[in-house]
Amino acid sequence: MKGPLILALGLAAGAALAQPACPANGRELPVGALYGQWEARIEGEPGIARVQLAKHPEYEGVRGTITRERGSRPPSVAQLAGDIDDEGLLNIDESLDGRAISGNWLGELQPGSCGKEFKGTWRNASDDSTHPFVLNKTGSWQ
Repeated sequence: MKGPLILALGLAAGAALAQPACPANGRELPVGALYGQWEARIEGEPGIARVQLAKHPEYEGVRGTITRERGSRPPSVAQLAGDIDDEGLLNIDESLDGRAISGNWLGELQPGSCGKEFKGTWRNASDDSTHPFVLNKTGSWQ
């Protein structure tokens, strides 16, 4: 009887090691989980924007780009920089020219998404309008 019990416990422990726990909120999400490719859908904006985030060279956060397709015109590319704030919210500033903030993203990690989905509000700095957004990770962070 001890043999099957030990085997069952060993298999359960191995399964637990193979499946990392999903973060319950943004405070539990390691910054490295933000690195990689994402898709952004912003209400009122056409299409899906491509977001690329990587380690920020100066602080514990992320830096990257967002690329918005614009039909027959060249795509619009803006710079991004931000982190998970003290309340566990994704807080990213966007800049079209690398100097002035042109937009701000404030989003909450969605329960059960294992760090792969944020929902929140994107603010356009040029007219102060706000738009709901969904940001989905297109790859794994493990």
